[in-house]
Amino acid sequence: MKTKIFFHICCAGCLAYPLENMRGEGYEIEGFWYNPNIHPYQEYKLRLEALKSFSEIKNLNVIYEDDYDLEGFIREVVFRERNRCPVCYYMRLRKTAQKAKELGFKKFSTTLLVSPYQKHELIKNIGELLAKEFNLEFFYKDFREGYREGLNIIKELNLYRQKYCGCIYSEKERFWKGVKK
Repeated sequence: MKTKIFFHICCAGCLAYPLENMRGEGYEIEGFWYNPNIHPYQEYKLRLEALKSFSEIKNLNVIYEDDYDLEGFIREVVFRERNRCPVCYYMRLRKTAQKAKELGFKKFSTTLLVSPYQKHELIKNIGELLAKEFNLEFFYKDFREGYREGLNIIKELNLYRQKYCGCIYSEKERFWKGVKK
């Protein structure tokens, strides 16, 4: 019997390598889309549609929490903009742990662990904290070695690849660089 893992998915690009890797190691993956941080809405839709296409191609079941609660994300982050990533990780991983528990999974993880731009130790610590709270196991694996491979898979499939983390603040940082105040 394969070990089942409930996987938070931030985007198709970050899913590609972990999905292949985990399936190759004999794990059974079920996906979970919950990303109220993504801004603007057009970006959210592009990422969502890319994931739907990718999951269909790869025969992956994904549960979509598609309520686009941007206001909820902003309320959580306001006045913590410079330290927003822990808040964002916590929000998304908490919802993932809740859903995993509700659906009877024993383990959960996240595609955030593939990005060299994310704070891995922090993600791991938050995942382990939530695992204790929900009596689950947080599956940690450093997938960064496959980051480029995953992006190449998405490129070959001609699916959308984002250019920034997702939130309004990372969008600003991406496009505001080099502009003098």
